[in-house]
Amino acid sequence: KKKQSDVMRFVLRIRAWEYRQLPAVHRTSRPSRPDKARRLGYKAKQGICIYRARVVRGGRKKKAAKGIVFGKPVHCGINKQKRKRNIRSIAEERVGRKCGSL
Repeated sequence: KKKQSDVMRFVLRIRAWEYRQLPAVHRTSRPSRPDKARRLGYKAKQGICIYRARVVRGGRKKKAAKGIVFGKPVHCGINKQKRKRNIRSIAEERVGRKCGSL
């Protein structure tokens, strides 16, 4: 993808806006990235459905009242918490929860 071209930047901006208007988990008619979908096993034929799930990316912040964490200094981190599972598995779980029959 030529992400720096004016047309592609415009298309990506419009697409991002459109995705924000849709629900967090919704069904789509075709994959937004066909090359990636085919690498993951997608075939354009009957019986295959595509769902798109919105997952908040980035690091997590530990819930601690006023930033006070008790215990050893090794456990005192607040800001640089990493997620245990990857984004893809979280998205698959959310789609599976919404569509139990799949």
